[in-house]
Amino acid sequence: MATPRSIATRTRLLEAARDVIRAQGYAATTVDDICAAAGVTKGSFFHHFPSKDQLGLAAIARFNETAAAMFGAAPYSANPDPRDRVFGYLGFRASLLTRDIVQFTCLLGTMVQEIHVTHPDLRAACEQGMSEHVAELTRDIEAAKRLYAPDASWSAESVGYFMQSVLQGAFIFTKAKQDPAVAVESLGHLRRYLETLLGRPDNRKETGS
Repeated sequence: MATPRSIATRTRLLEAARDVIRAQGYAATTVDDICAAAGVTKGSFFHHFPSKDQLGLAAIARFNETAAAMFGAAPYSANPDPRDRVFGYLGFRASLLTRDIVQFTCLLGTMVQEIHVTHPDLRAACEQGMSEHVAELTRDIEAAKRLYAPDASWSAESVGYFMQSVLQGAFIFTKAKQDPAVAVESLGHLRRYLETLLGRPDNRKETGS
């Protein structure tokens, strides 16, 4: 059974991996970098993880869990109207852009740009995590579609992936420019586009339920 000290050390390693990789990329991050950021020895590192790649997989899983908890606890998620939840998600994302760039950009998006050819296990883990997040969005988009655009030909899943494509692209430009202004404007454009898909609140269709 893991001791509290062991659990704390493992947590520090995972958090250090998250932050260092988001700051300088997966390939440029060494085990020494992660140990220094976590304040642990290499012996401690290898006690918990047999390799950097195994830590990478664990860091992806931890990032997914943390993100799911954060979005699940966000105020917008409790809104009874699915359309409001979709737009609330965008508003919540926009509020995160006031943080340091390393803190709001996506670990999975950062990693997969580098390792999609060289590390298939890591790529698959990133894809799974990103697609699971899209699936969460898709449920709200589908529910909003039934109420506000029941006759539309677009699929909720395709809109979910489009939303994440805009966000991931915005993160890339934020890193390139070292300024979140493009991300802020992109989210504004995304919101206006979604309004053309889901209409206005007074366009709600009665479902009879």
